[in-house]
Amino acid sequence: VQLQASGGGLVQPGGSLRLSCVASGSIFRFNTMGWYRQAPGNQREFVASIAIDDTTKYAESVEGRFTISRDNAKSTVNLQMNGLKPDDTAVYYCVSFVGPIWGQGTQVTVSS
Repeated sequence: VQLQASGGGLVQPGGSLRLSCVASGSIFRFNTMGWYRQAPGNQREFVASIAIDDTTKYAESVEGRFTISRDNAKSTVNLQMNGLKPDDTAVYYCVSFVGPIWGQGTQVTVSS
């Protein structure tokens, strides 16, 4: 399985971004998928996950602002990020929890 993340960019505080991660290989539909992030000088931290039954989990810091979803037909997992804050600035990584297998990361910068 290979993961290709996209959708990062520069956004003002309060703005929105949508990250997408496309997985190659048929194993996607059997895996819990998720997103982690890493800010400069910090450890990589959990953001959100979605299981094969669409059960979701979120970090407390993003609960109510971020929404994770998956499309098994397209082998895609998305992260809709609303109400972005400067503290959300980080490189965001898509992950398949079986493995685990990591995507290459996409930069999200929240700044005015």
